[in-house]
Amino acid sequence: METITPNVQKSQPFYSSSDGEPVAETYTHLYAILSTLEVLRQYLKNRQATVLANQFLYYVQGFPKLRVAPDVMVIFDVEPGGRDNYKIWEEGQIPSVIFEITSPGTKNQDTDWKKNLYEQLEVKEYWLFDPKGEWIEEKLRGYRLRGETYEQITDGRSEPLQLRLVVEDKLIGFYREDTGDKLLIADELIAKLEEEIRIRLEAQERATQAEERLQKVEQLLSRYREQFGDLPS
Repeated sequence: METITPNVQKSQPFYSSSDGEPVAETYTHLYAILSTLEVLRQYLKNRQATVLANQFLYYVQGFPKLRVAPDVMVIFDVEPGGRDNYKIWEEGQIPSVIFEITSPGTKNQDTDWKKNLYEQLEVKEYWLFDPKGEWIEEKLRGYRLRGETYEQITDGRSEPLQLRLVVEDKLIGFYREDTGDKLLIADELIAKLEEEIRIRLEAQERATQAEERLQKVEQLLSRYREQFGDLPS
């Protein structure tokens, strides 16, 4: 009697895009994540790069449990735009810079497991930002890959981003190294636009007032000519 072996197909690994966990512990942490994301996204808008926030980073093909969700990560030499998740073997590039918005509750994970993982993956820079200053006194601490290990950054610069990083209350301030200009967050952009509109309106008002004064002078001259003729040369 012939034995029939069932055709069993192996299921493909499923790479989830969500774990159902909250993005951040507090509003302060969430605002720091979103501000960092948007500032860097605008800065790299015309570059072959992407900036992702709280998306799963899968680093071993076929093993969907081996994943991490950096708060913000910058990847160069890839197609711009968002992703539901990021698979290193598909994209062909490792994140160059990763930011973790840290707190006492994530301190051990951020300084041990994640730091070691990013070091092994050869992420060029790893930044920890503690917006409330709960365990990092200076609030911002960075590491730069030298050889195979991380060394603490002492110059406040991000080499891959070519930006200078400064703590500004509960946010990271980013400044271009080539011009010194600050990368503005949404509130600052709105304030700048409002100031530009105010200056423009004031200039228009001054121009209108000057035009009205000129018209009055011309009217006076016209009445003078009507009474006395042309002015003597």
